[in-house]
Amino acid sequence: MPTMNSERMALLGQLVRYGITGLLASFVNIGIYHSSVKMGGLDPNLAWTIGFVGAATTGYIIHGQWSFKGHGSRDRQAVRITRFAIVSLISFALNSLWVWLLVQHLDLPIWSPYPLVLGVTPLLVFWLNRVWVFE
Repeated sequence: MPTMNSERMALLGQLVRYGITGLLASFVNIGIYHSSVKMGGLDPNLAWTIGFVGAATTGYIIHGQWSFKGHGSRDRQAVRITRFAIVSLISFALNSLWVWLLVQHLDLPIWSPYPLVLGVTPLLVFWLNRVWVFE
């Protein structure tokens, strides 16, 4: 069986760590969102916004310390934080679109955006984080 070169192994390691961290951050977001809508009666998009803040904070800390550990430099922290914020806002906008489209526009259950939030958005965000934020 052929062996993977070290660059591919590093990419695979990042992807696995990113996935684990992303799931954790997504569960923070979903937990806040779901409980805010169900127990707090909040508007779904407001609840998603509050959950996003918790998830983005969780994600930045863990992605920087673990997911992309050893990848890129860490000398321009202000640039990295700004870029992470921009990528997070792209992620937020895309996920908010899923919530609006499926829950508010199509009147589907509040859990209906989860497959897109956990499957589609993370692939785009991984790529942006790898090539632009934690370069």
